[in-house]
Amino acid sequence: MKVKLLKYTQDPEKTCAVAARLCYSAVGVEELNESMTEAQVADLLNRVIKSGHHSVLEHVSFSFAVEGVSRALLAQLTRHRLASFSVQSQRYVKFKNGVENIIPPTIEKNAAMLEKFKNLLLETEKLYLELTENGIPQEDARYILPQASSTKIFMTMNARELRHFFAIRACRRAQWEINNMAIEMLSLARKAAPLLFKTAGPSCVLGSCFETSPCSQPHNNTSGS
Repeated sequence: MKVKLLKYTQDPEKTCAVAARLCYSAVGVEELNESMTEAQVADLLNRVIKSGHHSVLEHVSFSFAVEGVSRALLAQLTRHRLASFSVQSQRYVKFKNGVENIIPPTIEKNAAMLEKFKNLLLETEKLYLELTENGIPQEDARYILPQASSTKIFMTMNARELRHFFAIRACRRAQWEINNMAIEMLSLARKAAPLLFKTAGPSCVLGSCFETSPCSQPHNNTSGS
């Protein structure tokens, strides 16, 4: 799996702070943007995030490129509706060199099941190539491709939706693949905008767990400290 933060709104933290201050200010945006100090930005964002008034976080966005993830992950990811996605097409892309697949760690640890898993993937790939070589359109041949099929994703989320995404998917109770991706994304987002994402992550990082069956292990890899 490869996760990269390709681009994000310029000066995202100050942008959110100016938006928040404008709601209660008699002066205009330009004056606020010029006059607000780094300390004022940090103080205001801390109060905004703590208060839960996160609408101003929607003014900045972050775009990620993800490679080497499964279609099973994609099905989970697209449930986050306040985001934009562009995905490698199985309809138009020709997999002449074979179809890459993601193998779950639990299967990799079981030698007997791993062999059967790989054999099935190989047979599926052979049939896929045979179908396309015999004139079956790729958009129809792809029907036999498994959830394990690897894909590439370009996605953009605003800061508010990212915090919601991290709260759910960076939790250990999330499915392992999207959990790994969320943790990588959170690390990159924190480097780009530490004030916006210092307290981002699963609820148990900040206090109590919202899950009915709380996690048994600490989320050390999502700590904001």
